[in-house]
Amino acid sequence: MSVLLRKSLHQVTFSFLDVETTGLSPWMGGRVCELAVLKVKGNKEIDHFHTLVHPGLPIPLEVQRIHGISDAMVASSPRFEEISSPLISFLEGTVVVCHNAPFDIAFLNHEFGRSGISSWQGPVVDTLALARRHFKFPKNNLGFIAQSLDIVPEGWHRALNDVKILKQIFDRFLKEFSQDGVQTLQELLSL
Repeated sequence: MSVLLRKSLHQVTFSFLDVETTGLSPWMGGRVCELAVLKVKGNKEIDHFHTLVHPGLPIPLEVQRIHGISDAMVASSPRFEEISSPLISFLEGTVVVCHNAPFDIAFLNHEFGRSGISSWQGPVVDTLALARRHFKFPKNNLGFIAQSLDIVPEGWHRALNDVKILKQIFDRFLKEFSQDGVQTLQELLSL
């Protein structure tokens, strides 16, 4: 980990991660119904991991209205336990970037636990926390920040679209931070 912390941000592999869920909390029975990860190094997209996930329970209509994912859409999708091993391998050695990381990581770790896999212990960057601490957006949701930065938030509230938006926001944040001398992962994580 200490070697990773000293790496230049251009040498770090970032995994932009987003989940869509059936509810607001995994402890209240919410489950992942879509997951996307966009892997990037040196500002170049290396790979991506994207799938709808059968949550094992009906998706409430009020939640379907938010992300547009229906029970019919996930009916033939894999369950999380089927994707958990390939997903943890995909994330290995990377720094996970989320917008509202406590939400995404809580769902991710809850699903890993249900699958018999240890929680994600790698480094995590939360763009929501960075936005709140270092910028003055009137609202800090992903779509509003994107619009404020002239990034068109197409297909917002779908995991793959959200990670693409997230990467663009993160790139803008890094540009600002690099002007203040932030060069390494450790410096970024200390913000």
